[in-house]
Amino acid sequence: MRKFPVIAAAVAAGAMAVLTAVPAQAAEYSSALKVRGVQYDAPGRDSNSCSSGNTDEEYLTVKNYSSSATVNLKGYVVKDATGNRFTFTANHYLQPGDYVKLRGGHGSDSDARNVVYRDNCNFLWNNDRDTIYLYKPSGSRADVHSYTRSGSDRDGNGYIGYHS
Repeated sequence: MRKFPVIAAAVAAGAMAVLTAVPAQAAEYSSALKVRGVQYDAPGRDSNSCSSGNTDEEYLTVKNYSSSATVNLKGYVVKDATGNRFTFTANHYLQPGDYVKLRGGHGSDSDARNVVYRDNCNFLWNNDRDTIYLYKPSGSRADVHSYTRSGSDRDGNGYIGYHS
Protein backbone atom coordinates (compact mmCIF):
# COMPACT_ATOMS: atom_id res chain seq x y z
CA MET A 1 0.00 0.00 0.00
CA ARG A 2 1.11 3.54 -0.68
CA LYS A 3 -0.96 5.40 1.94
CA PHE A 4 1.96 6.34 4.18
CA PRO A 5 4.00 8.25 1.56
CA VAL A 6 0.87 10.17 0.50
CA ILE A 7 -0.03 11.02 4.11
CA ALA A 8 3.56 12.05 4.89
CA ALA A 9 3.62 14.32 1.84
CA ALA A 10 0.32 15.91 2.87
CA VAL A 11 1.58 16.52 6.43
CA ALA A 12 4.81 18.05 5.12
CA ALA A 13 2.91 20.32 2.73
CA GLY A 14 0.60 21.43 5.55
CA ALA A 15 3.58 22.22 7.78
CA MET A 16 5.18 24.30 5.03
CA ALA A 17 1.93 26.22 4.53
CA VAL A 18 1.77 27.01 8.27
CA LEU A 19 5.41 28.14 8.31
CA THR A 20 4.96 30.49 5.39
CA ALA A 21 1.74 31.92 6.84
CA VAL A 22 3.44 33.11 10.05
CA PRO A 23 4.12 36.88 9.85
CA ALA A 24 7.74 37.92 9.79
CA GLN A 25 9.17 39.28 13.02
CA ALA A 26 10.94 42.62 13.24
CA ALA A 27 14.37 42.48 11.68
CA GLU A 28 17.25 42.20 14.10
CA TYR A 29 20.25 44.24 13.13
CA SER A 30 23.77 43.21 14.05
CA SER A 31 24.74 46.22 16.09
CA ALA A 32 25.72 46.77 19.70
CA LEU A 33 24.15 50.25 19.50
CA LYS A 34 20.39 50.51 19.86
CA VAL A 35 17.94 53.34 20.46
CA ARG A 36 17.01 53.03 24.13
CA GLY A 37 14.26 55.66 24.06
CA VAL A 38 13.28 59.18 23.11
CA GLN A 39 12.03 62.29 24.92
CA TYR A 40 10.16 63.60 21.89
CA ASP A 41 7.88 66.21 23.47
CA ALA A 42 10.03 68.67 25.40
CA PRO A 43 8.38 69.85 28.62
CA GLY A 44 6.64 73.19 28.30
CA ARG A 45 5.54 75.11 25.24
CA ASP A 46 7.64 74.20 22.18
CA SER A 47 9.99 77.01 21.26
CA ASN A 48 12.93 76.54 18.92
CA SER A 49 14.45 79.90 19.74
CA CYS A 50 18.20 79.39 20.16
CA SER A 51 18.38 81.86 23.06
CA SER A 52 15.29 80.90 25.06
CA GLY A 53 13.87 77.73 23.49
CA ASN A 54 13.54 74.24 24.91
CA THR A 55 14.94 72.07 22.12
CA ASP A 56 17.66 70.83 24.48
CA GLU A 57 14.88 69.10 26.44
CA GLU A 58 14.15 66.92 23.40
CA TYR A 59 16.58 64.01 23.26
CA LEU A 60 17.24 60.54 21.96
CA THR A 61 19.16 57.98 24.01
CA VAL A 62 21.47 55.54 22.21
CA LYS A 63 22.92 52.71 24.31
CA ASN A 64 25.78 50.27 23.78
CA TYR A 65 24.26 46.88 24.63
CA SER A 66 27.52 45.00 24.07
CA SER A 67 29.04 43.21 27.05
CA SER A 68 32.60 43.71 25.82
CA ALA A 69 32.97 46.07 22.83
CA THR A 70 33.54 49.82 23.00
CA VAL A 71 31.84 51.62 20.09
CA ASN A 72 32.84 54.95 18.57
CA LEU A 73 29.78 56.95 17.47
CA LYS A 74 31.72 58.88 14.83
CA GLY A 75 29.99 58.39 11.48
CA TYR A 76 26.73 56.98 12.91
CA VAL A 77 23.62 58.66 11.49
CA VAL A 78 20.23 59.22 13.13
CA LYS A 79 17.27 59.92 10.82
CA ASP A 80 13.53 60.24 11.22
CA ALA A 81 10.77 59.07 8.88
CA THR A 82 10.77 62.31 6.87
CA GLY A 83 14.53 62.37 6.34
CA ASN A 84 15.66 64.81 9.05
CA ARG A 85 19.12 63.64 10.02
CA PHE A 86 22.03 64.06 12.38
CA THR A 87 25.52 62.63 11.87
CA PHE A 88 27.91 62.09 14.76
CA THR A 89 30.98 63.88 13.35
CA ALA A 90 33.28 63.69 16.37
CA ASN A 91 34.74 60.75 18.25
CA HIS A 92 32.47 59.74 21.12
CA TYR A 93 33.23 56.37 22.69
CA LEU A 94 30.56 54.29 24.39
CA GLN A 95 31.89 51.64 26.75
CA PRO A 96 29.83 48.43 27.19
CA GLY A 97 26.54 49.34 28.86
CA ASP A 98 27.15 53.08 28.38
CA TYR A 99 24.74 55.48 26.67
CA VAL A 100 24.60 58.96 25.17
CA LYS A 101 21.75 61.47 25.00
CA LEU A 102 21.57 63.28 21.67
CA ARG A 103 19.98 66.61 22.58
CA GLY A 104 18.69 69.45 20.46
CA GLY A 105 19.99 72.98 20.86
CA HIS A 106 23.55 74.05 21.54
CA GLY A 107 25.91 72.90 24.25
CA SER A 108 29.22 71.25 24.96
CA ASP A 109 29.46 67.59 24.05
CA SER A 110 30.69 65.59 27.01
CA ASP A 111 31.67 61.95 27.42
CA ALA A 112 31.59 62.45 31.19
CA ARG A 113 28.00 63.74 31.09
CA ASN A 114 26.97 61.33 28.29
CA VAL A 115 25.64 64.10 26.05
CA VAL A 116 26.03 65.20 22.45
CA TYR A 117 24.26 68.30 21.13
CA ARG A 118 22.87 68.56 17.59
CA ASP A 119 23.86 72.26 17.44
CA ASN A 120 20.48 72.95 15.87
CA CYS A 121 17.59 74.72 17.59
CA ASN A 122 14.85 73.08 15.51
CA PHE A 123 12.89 70.19 16.94
CA LEU A 124 13.64 66.87 15.25
CA TRP A 125 11.03 64.43 16.60
CA ASN A 126 7.29 64.72 16.02
CA ASN A 127 5.18 65.14 19.15
CA ASP A 128 2.58 62.55 18.11
CA ARG A 129 4.57 59.72 16.45
CA ASP A 130 7.73 59.11 14.51
CA THR A 131 10.17 56.43 13.43
CA ILE A 132 13.85 56.81 14.23
CA TYR A 133 16.52 55.04 12.20
CA LEU A 134 20.08 54.52 13.42
CA TYR A 135 22.67 53.79 10.72
CA LYS A 136 26.24 52.55 11.09
CA PRO A 137 29.07 54.47 9.39
CA SER A 138 29.00 51.76 6.68
CA GLY A 139 25.42 52.78 5.83
CA SER A 140 23.83 49.58 7.11
CA ARG A 141 20.95 49.91 9.53
CA ALA A 142 21.81 49.45 13.20
CA ASP A 143 18.32 49.92 14.71
CA VAL A 144 14.77 51.20 14.19
CA HIS A 145 12.63 52.72 16.94
CA SER A 146 9.03 53.89 16.54
CA TYR A 147 6.77 55.61 19.03
CA THR A 148 3.30 57.06 19.37
CA ARG A 149 1.85 59.47 21.92
CA SER A 150 -0.51 56.83 23.34
CA GLY A 151 1.95 55.05 25.61
CA SER A 152 5.06 55.26 27.69
CA ASP A 153 8.52 55.17 26.13
CA ARG A 154 11.26 53.72 28.33
CA ASP A 155 13.26 56.92 28.13
CA GLY A 156 10.75 59.58 27.29
CA ASN A 157 7.09 59.99 26.63
CA GLY A 158 6.13 57.75 23.72
CA TYR A 159 5.05 54.20 23.02
CA ILE A 160 7.46 51.80 21.40
CA GLY A 161 5.43 50.52 18.48
CA TYR A 162 8.34 48.82 16.74
CA HIS A 163 11.84 48.31 17.97
CA SER A 164 14.39 45.89 16.75
